[in-house]
Amino acid sequence: MSAIAHNSVAHPVSALERHYAPDDLAAIWNLSADTVRRIFDREPGVLVIEHTKNSSRRRYRTLRIPESVALRVHRRMTNSIAMLNR
Repeated sequence: MSAIAHNSVAHPVSALERHYAPDDLAAIWNLSADTVRRIFDREPGVLVIEHTKNSSRRRYRTLRIPESVALRVHRRMTNSIAMLNR
């Protein structure tokens, strides 16, 4: 079974906008792919494709992160760090 969810109720995202895999952003931001997955797991605007194997209980999730969402999160995280340093 396969399901596609788009966490974008209030944040419309263009389908033609560049979308990053967690591994791509991890390389750009010098983080682990697992850290990027945790950061974007419930972020609005992230494309989530879920499926399970028929005989397995393991859930597989594919995340695709639009460039605008990555920029928003980066800006938010940068601002949080700047506020802590004041």
